[in-house]
Amino acid sequence: MRSTTDPQLIIRIAITALLPMLVLAPNCGGQQVAPQLTLSINDEDGLVRTGHAVTINATVINRSEVPLSGELEWHVHTVAFAPPLSDPVEFAIDLGETRTFSFEIALPVRGFADVECKLIESGAKTSSAAKRTRIGSRPEEIDVPLTRQSDFHEFWKDSLAELAAIPPEFQIARQETDKEMELFEVSMKSHGGVCVRGWLEVPNAAGPHPVVIRVPGYGQNMRPISRWDDMIVFSFNPRGHGNSQDDVPGKPVNYWIRGLDDKNGYYYRGAYLDCLRAVDFIASRADVDQDRIAVWGGSQGGGFAFATASLDRRIDLCAADIPFLCDWVNYFKLTRWPEMDGWITAKPERTWTSTLKTLSYFDTMNLADRIQCPTLMGVGLQDQVCPPTTSFAAFNRIAGPKSFKMYVNQGHGLGRDHYSRVWNWIRESFEMPPRP
Repeated sequence: MRSTTDPQLIIRIAITALLPMLVLAPNCGGQQVAPQLTLSINDEDGLVRTGHAVTINATVINRSEVPLSGELEWHVHTVAFAPPLSDPVEFAIDLGETRTFSFEIALPVRGFADVECKLIESGAKTSSAAKRTRIGSRPEEIDVPLTRQSDFHEFWKDSLAELAAIPPEFQIARQETDKEMELFEVSMKSHGGVCVRGWLEVPNAAGPHPVVIRVPGYGQNMRPISRWDDMIVFSFNPRGHGNSQDDVPGKPVNYWIRGLDDKNGYYYRGAYLDCLRAVDFIASRADVDQDRIAVWGGSQGGGFAFATASLDRRIDLCAADIPFLCDWVNYFKLTRWPEMDGWITAKPERTWTSTLKTLSYFDTMNLADRIQCPTLMGVGLQDQVCPPTTSFAAFNRIAGPKSFKMYVNQGHGLGRDHYSRVWNWIRESFEMPPRP
């Protein structure tokens, strides 16, 4: 994804005063209040043509009772090209005054870029206000090199064989019954003999029924949703989540560093295989339409959805929202997590190289070309937890039919409209009548 040529960027700093600039002597008796800083762009959808100039406006309101002065800094953060540099801009804003500062940039290549604005007041060493916004160009063309190790396929072949050798010991306990559906708590044995559970909602109507397997975000407890009377919903909790904590505790919530020294004992090896065991359970039921099985999750659950659809051809539909567990190399370039930094520095034999090698076995980017079923991905353009660059690194590798929905102003959460959109997509894909 990195450009090897010098990018041709158009960068221009412009300053527009909404009110005449007044430079006044400080009012020692005034009250100092942090300035208000907001960003906006002149392109409504945030996805722009490559090479097309975009203007980002920073609006600063001096809310204090004294004049405000200092420097405004613009920074570009990206892994798609060499970030441009710009000189700081000096400013002076009278009390109660509003001013707008503009930054213009053109993305030279496909990918995403965060534009950050920092307001540094005179005499201060750190910013008193900072905001960032993200723009992108041709995300469906992002192409990140795979990081598969030479034994990647053998590793997953052996892992699937180990899971198959463990008797699932499915147990079903009825919880509730009403005129529309029955609710069961389901228990099963997964990889390593770990007990995992989920909540099964079955319509009180003749089957077979389509199924949606719901998988959790990081630390999320999946619970029944009591929504449909014409499809089975299995809200499943892999190890360490929800009602699956008998053998693997949920606290501390540090799944991504558990067992990270060894790929064979890494948390996500077991968690991915737990999701496949959930598919085993669903596929064992006579009331399931075996040609209409969907998996859906958000954040970590989006990564689980990608992994499950990659490793199990029985999945007929995959919905992955704001997916985590994608493109680890760029993930750690775009985000900062002290927990991971602390884990690596805790032992001298741990390095970023060895850590990324272990993580590569569980990177959904390296698995995604196995996905054959239709896939829908939801993405928040402003997501700072799971940057879209990493999500598209996996999504663009999917072999089957695929589509994505980008939400320009959303971050790590897509809202109720998207939730309804996915349910509608699942029903339409399974040729079910629409429901509100």
